[in-house]
Amino acid sequence: MPPPDVLESRLRDLGTFIRDQRRRDRLSLRKLSELAGISNPYLSQIERGLRKPSAEILQAIARALQISAETLYVQAGILDERPDQPDVLSEIRRDPTISDRQKQALVEIYRSFQRETAEQAQHAEQAAPVRDSAEFGEARGASVAEG
Repeated sequence: MPPPDVLESRLRDLGTFIRDQRRRDRLSLRKLSELAGISNPYLSQIERGLRKPSAEILQAIARALQISAETLYVQAGILDERPDQPDVLSEIRRDPTISDRQKQALVEIYRSFQRETAEQAQHAEQAAPVRDSAEFGEARGASVAEG
């Protein structure tokens, strides 16, 4: 666990980052708290670096800000930064050449692709052949008989 002064600094930086994202989106503290489903005072304490939010709270805030939860996890020190992983959602939102409506549409499409990929991976994992117990028994019996 990091020393208290490092933890306090990290929480302040996280709070500042969330506040900057909120202001970038022109959201009031109250509106962001509604969108994230957390209380206004709690969000205020997070932004001031007084509270350490859980991963679930960070995920709710990220969803409300339309940024990746990973971005907030890195800011909070939950995950290490991976420079090889671009933050696509932030890049979409920063693009000055498209309208807010177009940005929202792109974000929704991107997230639907992510969900689809995750579902496919989950189905593939569930469909992966599990070694049949009889097969396992035969292999085990053969090695015992040989030994």
